[in-house]
Amino acid sequence: MEIIAQHQTLFLALALACGLYMTWGIGANDVANAMGTTVGSGAITVRQAVVLAATMEFLGAYLAGGAVADTIAKGIIDGELFVPVPHLLVFGMIAALLATGIWLMVATLRGWPVSTTHTIVGAVCGVGVAALGVDAVQWETMAEIVANWFISPVLGGLVSLLLTLSIRRFIFNTRDPVGQARKWAPVYAFLVGWIVSLIVVVKGLKHVDITLGNVEGQVLAVAIGIVVAIAARLIMNGVQLDARADRAFQYASVERLFIPQMVFTGAAMAFAHGSNDVANGIGPMAAAIQIIETQAVSATSPVTPLMLFIGGLGIVAGLATYGYKVMATLGHKITELTPTRAYCATIAAAFVTVAASGFGLPVSTTHIAVGAVMGVGIARGIGALDLRVVSGIVVSWLVTVPVGAILAAITFHILRASFS
Repeated sequence: MEIIAQHQTLFLALALACGLYMTWGIGANDVANAMGTTVGSGAITVRQAVVLAATMEFLGAYLAGGAVADTIAKGIIDGELFVPVPHLLVFGMIAALLATGIWLMVATLRGWPVSTTHTIVGAVCGVGVAALGVDAVQWETMAEIVANWFISPVLGGLVSLLLTLSIRRFIFNTRDPVGQARKWAPVYAFLVGWIVSLIVVVKGLKHVDITLGNVEGQVLAVAIGIVVAIAARLIMNGVQLDARADRAFQYASVERLFIPQMVFTGAAMAFAHGSNDVANGIGPMAAAIQIIETQAVSATSPVTPLMLFIGGLGIVAGLATYGYKVMATLGHKITELTPTRAYCATIAAAFVTVAASGFGLPVSTTHIAVGAVMGVGIARGIGALDLRVVSGIVVSWLVTVPVGAILAAITFHILRASFS
């Protein structure tokens, strides 16, 4: 640790800079998971999406990002093995952040929607093996994480498929789509109010000294959902739509009714995304800073509200500069989206992401969002999907983990040799 002590300021600056670089990549690449469907449906413009997502991503990261950050920081590699050589863990965390940031930058510039979770987990594994061998990796935790990578897109796709089929069954495939939309819109509005309030009440208040139990939070979330449903019913009664118009016009009218709901579901997904994916950058950065300051590997949580605040700033910066590139892939290229389809995909992705974040599982929001969009497309048949785009995305998922591991291992050896 003499090396770290002698260059403490330098290593603190490196950890902070690489953490910000990594979170910039999160904002630039993963913004598609939160806003791609909303923009692709035509509900809001790209500029409006950037403003909305920037606000909600920051709030999600700062208010509700702690649980998954701890998993990334402490759960992937065995910190006890680094107790005799804590400086190697510092090198490893910095290398993982830098390697992940580089890969995300390359992917973003090419418009590839890669998984930041895949990248950082692969990078952390890579430095663990490079530093102390395969025993340094918590393979049981890795197995759980990998299992969730496969389960999460299936869950996202299943939920969005069921929602899409329900809208088709209860609204579009009826004699009076507009009348049925008036009848069922409050139900779908309830889902929006429930998921948004559940995110904020159960997750978003724990960092501002307000604690609610699961029962209280659920009751309050349901109550808010009911209020939103009642408001939607009142709004529906005041909206003038001609039920005698041709079906094409009625379909268009129904789609317009779902546009306001897309704004709320997009905001919910942005909050959920920020709460989950800030961990990818803040976890390793926090672990490195803790060791630099204490000169030892600790079992306590290294994540602080200030670090979550810094991570939120990095995500917003990436979103504002290059977020539009990957947004186009998810919003336009996988399948054609309308407000109702985008609503189903987004509410499904938000629900699965929030559930995962609540359990502290670093699932890939990219997988969840893509799975949800594919579920919407499958509701209209396989032909509604652009399989070339889907296959390209899947290939990028398969490549990302080894690329992250190899880049991080190389960067680790460079840092170790530079300060040996």
